[in-house]
Amino acid sequence: MSMDLVNIFVRLMADGALLPIVVIGVWLLLFKVKKSDKFAAYSRILMAGLTAYLVAKYMSAVYHPAAERPFELMGVAAGAAYLPNPGFPSDHALFSTAILYAVWFETRSKLWTRVLIVLVLMVCVGRVLALVHTPLDVIGGVVAASVGALWYLTPRLKKA
Repeated sequence: MSMDLVNIFVRLMADGALLPIVVIGVWLLLFKVKKSDKFAAYSRILMAGLTAYLVAKYMSAVYHPAAERPFELMGVAAGAAYLPNPGFPSDHALFSTAILYAVWFETRSKLWTRVLIVLVLMVCVGRVLALVHTPLDVIGGVVAASVGALWYLTPRLKKA
């Protein structure tokens, strides 16, 4: 396989796999959550997302990795989209993992959760292969999303 095809495949993993994660997540959360449960489910999703984002910001304030990303340190071009910051924790990993948790906890769909797990792994591995993140950056994004997902463990109130 030529290097151009490898680069295209890595970019599809790192950036392109995010689109189906969003589309699948939105579709499932709009149409597979019971109408009577939507307000509570969407409230949990909002709080989980905000908590994950806040945790990520605290993590980046406490831990300061090298100011340069791996592709900059190696003197090569970035293999995927990135923001001009140190990259810890990975926003792509955070966002895709947060959607995975929302679908898992709010729809309980085993099939779609498995599909999303594969896609999230593709994004995470792709970000490292594209040299825009280190493995620690990606793990940091997953950890932040996992802390936010604790909102899904809140007791569900039974309707009277």
